[in-house]
Amino acid sequence: MAAATAAAVTGVVVIPSAGASEIPVGQGGYSETRPAGAQGPTDNMGTPVLPQVTDTVAGEPVPTNHWWSSLVFKRYADNPYSQPMYGHPLTYQAVAEGLQVGHPTNHAIVGEGRQYEFNHTADLTLSVTGLNSPDVKADGWSDWTVTPYWADSDRELRATIGHGLPYVYAEAAGGDAEIITNGPPEVFADEGNVLGVTVAGNHYALFAPTGSDWNVSGTSVTAALGDNDYYSVALLPERDALGTFERYAFSFVTGSEVSWDYDPAAGEVNATYTLETEAREGSETGTIQALYRHQWMHTDDALLDHEYVSPRGAMKLREGNSFTTTQTVPGVLPVLPESDGVDDGRLAGYIADVLGSPDPFEGATDTYWTGKHLGKLAQLATVADQAGDTASRDQLLTLIKDRLEEWFTVGGAAEFSYDAEWSTLTGYPASFGSDTELNDHHFHYSYFVMAAAIVAQFDPEWADDSAWGGMVHELIRDTANPARDDDRYPFLRGFDVYAGHSWASGHQGFAAGNNQESSSESVNLSTGLILWGSATGNDELRDLGVYLLTTEAESIRQYWFDADQEVYPADYEHPIVGMVWGSGAAYATWWTANPEEIHGINVLPLTGGSLHLGAHPEAVNRNLDHLVEQNGGPFEEWRDLLWQFQALVDPETAKAAYDADGDAYEPEAGATRAHTYHWINTLAAVGTPNLDVTADIPTAAVFEKDGVRTYTAHNHADAERTVTFSDGTTLTVPARSSATSTG
Repeated sequence: MAAATAAAVTGVVVIPSAGASEIPVGQGGYSETRPAGAQGPTDNMGTPVLPQVTDTVAGEPVPTNHWWSSLVFKRYADNPYSQPMYGHPLTYQAVAEGLQVGHPTNHAIVGEGRQYEFNHTADLTLSVTGLNSPDVKADGWSDWTVTPYWADSDRELRATIGHGLPYVYAEAAGGDAEIITNGPPEVFADEGNVLGVTVAGNHYALFAPTGSDWNVSGTSVTAALGDNDYYSVALLPERDALGTFERYAFSFVTGSEVSWDYDPAAGEVNATYTLETEAREGSETGTIQALYRHQWMHTDDALLDHEYVSPRGAMKLREGNSFTTTQTVPGVLPVLPESDGVDDGRLAGYIADVLGSPDPFEGATDTYWTGKHLGKLAQLATVADQAGDTASRDQLLTLIKDRLEEWFTVGGAAEFSYDAEWSTLTGYPASFGSDTELNDHHFHYSYFVMAAAIVAQFDPEWADDSAWGGMVHELIRDTANPARDDDRYPFLRGFDVYAGHSWASGHQGFAAGNNQESSSESVNLSTGLILWGSATGNDELRDLGVYLLTTEAESIRQYWFDADQEVYPADYEHPIVGMVWGSGAAYATWWTANPEEIHGINVLPLTGGSLHLGAHPEAVNRNLDHLVEQNGGPFEEWRDLLWQFQALVDPETAKAAYDADGDAYEPEAGATRAHTYHWINTLAAVGTPNLDVTADIPTAAVFEKDGVRTYTAHNHADAERTVTFSDGTTLTVPARSSATSTG
């Protein structure tokens, strides 16, 4: 279920003492003061900033890393309003006069052909006559809607906006409703309080209270509100849709909420997206929603014969307050199945090389690079265990535990610090703006959670809340909190339930909206949640991970890899992107234009949670062919990652390239020769993931080669269980063990 309490998530309730600087959590804890010299959120001039919210929501955990976060996190000292916000199908920007609204239907190809953009341009500005607000604050929010608030000495304006909302719902005081248009509007319908106008090629319906009358004067359209305080505006897909949209003009959206249900027997996750509404006049409480591609592909609910253009492809319309999606769950594994393709002696040599290093963490000190190495060692631990090398496994687990415990203890060289103003837990030393910009927490902490999940698999006592598990739960609450009633962390901080993926920027301080580069590191967190929840018996967190992974996996296929070739503009020449933006996407990374990194950043880290990447073999092949084309030859950098990616759909070719290299490659920082060798040779032996066959447990998968299927599952429970696959095959798995069979 989506709803949860803080106690249910953590297992323990931590009550900070007044003025405490250290909060104990089990055997560890975190600080309530930053380490000396450390910074929290700042603007671009380095000045500390606080959340910009009204008294209505003051004290509530502030969502960051959202599509609208520039409303609350003012990144630029000279802009107290917002950056462009991409709700889709509408775009928005807060300005002194009110809310700019647009619907970009034409795109631009920029950056030497690397980026496509549907940039925000204001068609209309929703206002109150004479409004000149000195700033804008957030007055409320829900799962995918937000209500910005404007006020000057005489006037007030609130406007509820959101993903998939073709309407903007306005509340005004101190003056008439005013719509300022970008050029003289073309009026195509006039029914007094209902006005149809075309501006910049887009069709809008303006709805004032019954008895009011819209008046057009140049680029100003006004209506007296009388004793009322509301009006609304709707984007019409066509002019003749006016009647349909008029029906719901005064059914104001007041909230949005997602709920999910994992059905193990069916191997599916159902998610329901519901809008709460209130009739401002009349009795109609229905509404219209626009669904993204990753949603309408997986719903059986009736849709209208209308569409909107968006950077994510066509959005289709649903008449009603809710819709439900049903998706097949891709399995995850702690380690690929045991096979005869791996030589244990060669594998042991590779593992010994890592353990023989003077510093297996290679000097890492901050959250990101420490996390990368924690993840690397955790993957090795499962490989060593499968090979029967328990001594190396235990040595690796000790390295992981020691480093995690250092981070989970206040007062050393590394620690976590809670910021009550921003409702966030930041690790210091920080990196990549995880402190000053609240960036990337889900990336960094994904490795901590994944590593802890592997430890819990072998050492449940370590993972107990009274030991170190409580601190793992704090990281989960910061990044992927399923509890809406938690007074210390926001709900699902970075994961945008409606967009279907996470956002990386804490402040959303860009003209192109928010962005996410490494979708695969976001999936690493979801995988970690599944494994952690399974290992600790926390079905709520396991099911949360299932929902997040299943949803984001489809979004990655559609928006990062354009698997169906239906999303990117026809004149965009790249079949994949490295970054998704609110306004579009880019064949790029933050730090380089090198093709290997552009293609590899949405692959790393390769784990048992990466199997979903093999769902569309033709898209993977298209991806790698383009890489070779852009690179001017075979890939050189990160080729270990790219071979492993290729092995998910074509293990023979990947193995041939790997074998020909003769270990000349330099491993990517979060990878090892041991893991690469094990991954490629295992897939060459058992074949590629068969994602059409599901299981009644999320930690199971099927591989197929030449018509022969290999079934594998891991049972985290203390008792033997029988895993049933959707093709009727059963597999008995001993307690706290993996099992594999071929049939």
